[in-house]
Amino acid sequence: MAQSDTVQADARRFLDERGSTAALAPNGLNPATIMEKAVKDRIVESYFYMEQCFALNEADIIDRVVEHVRFVGGTHGDAQKPSPFLCLAFKLLELAPSEAILREYLSYGGEHFKYLRALACFYYRLTRRAADVHRTLEPFLADRRKLRRKGRRGTTLTYVDEFVDELLTGERVCATSLWKMPGRDVLEDLDELEPRVSAMGDLEDILDGDDDSQVHDEGAEAALS
Repeated sequence: MAQSDTVQADARRFLDERGSTAALAPNGLNPATIMEKAVKDRIVESYFYMEQCFALNEADIIDRVVEHVRFVGGTHGDAQKPSPFLCLAFKLLELAPSEAILREYLSYGGEHFKYLRALACFYYRLTRRAADVHRTLEPFLADRRKLRRKGRRGTTLTYVDEFVDELLTGERVCATSLWKMPGRDVLEDLDELEPRVSAMGDLEDILDGDDDSQVHDEGAEAALS
């Protein structure tokens, strides 16, 4: 059997098994059906997937990101070619890495390799519960490193924090429809999330501080007059 046939058979087995008895993702979705069929077919038939994604393990994912991922994106060009980023995301759906491994991708690995962090954030958004997605991804809204993005309109510039914000608020990212999460305010009302504190501090405290400063200034002016 040729390598391409072997690779496609491996992927088809994943899709077939996930469609029947395999474990669901932590958010209750079937990993085999998270991406649309047309996109999955392009991935499985792509040169990159057949050459670089066969028999990978979780450690190999890091090597492939470092060696081959130069932009985030889904499909691009007239032929709607799947990006290495999307192919590796599909491979993660096959591998279903543990929470500990994902934390390594996001933290230590992500500090060194920004595209690894972007990939892990994307996969986390596809497979985790809403409250966990917010808790895990929101700290990376402070990551201002540049990313290239490639799509139908060509290559553009974005940033890690913008990409993460799109994952938290958007409906479709990298040729993939995102499952609809409840809003953060809803999760706070359900006591699944603590209110988010801005890097500048609590808004009420800031406003109260401004009021106290104004009273102090007015008192000082009265004493001098």
